[in-house]
Amino acid sequence: MQYFSYKDTTYQVDDQGFLLDPGFWDANFAEGAARECGIDTLTGEHWDAINSLRELYRETGACPTVFAVCKVIGLRPREMKALFPAGYHRGLCRIAGVDYLLYRAPDNSHVLQTAADLKAISGKKQYQVDVRGFLIDPDNWDPYYAMHRALEMKIPQRELTDAHWRVIYYLRDVYKREKRIPTIYETCEKCQLELDELEALFPDGYHRGAVKIAGLRFVK
Repeated sequence: MQYFSYKDTTYQVDDQGFLLDPGFWDANFAEGAARECGIDTLTGEHWDAINSLRELYRETGACPTVFAVCKVIGLRPREMKALFPAGYHRGLCRIAGVDYLLYRAPDNSHVLQTAADLKAISGKKQYQVDVRGFLIDPDNWDPYYAMHRALEMKIPQRELTDAHWRVIYYLRDVYKREKRIPTIYETCEKCQLELDELEALFPDGYHRGAVKIAGLRFVK
């Protein structure tokens, strides 16, 4: 646990600057966090995004995906990037006081009861994951892991297409070269996808969908 202070008010945050308890969020925290994210002044457009994110969080108990927020406020990826250059999660979510790891357990009613359909996958293969299902060691990833994860998600027909693999391998290539996970803006641009197209590919979200399937995770 660490502390973040702004205008004589101190907040408990984690080592990435995320507010530990969203209930202690206020406008003062947002202004201070915005400055750390490279935003000197929060405009009306910033506040529309912040308030919409927090409202969605209050309604669902989960950190909303970038897709959901963009739909509510009518922004495209480039416009969101211009408002929050640090990224959606590292920028907007942090400023709004909602950790992107906050989410409810998913409804697994759509999950196949068996992986028998994936005959190429060996039943003896095991992967070590954290409590949220993210692969702990990215080097243990293989395409079979991605296919298993796709079975658990809302991937259309639960099958990975060429478009899915293009995103997955882009994420892994960037991580391998630079030891970081690219922002959703970078991924959309490099993979030549609009935000709604990426959402259609990964309905569970960018981090809970694409990043997880790629065997990557944000480490606090």
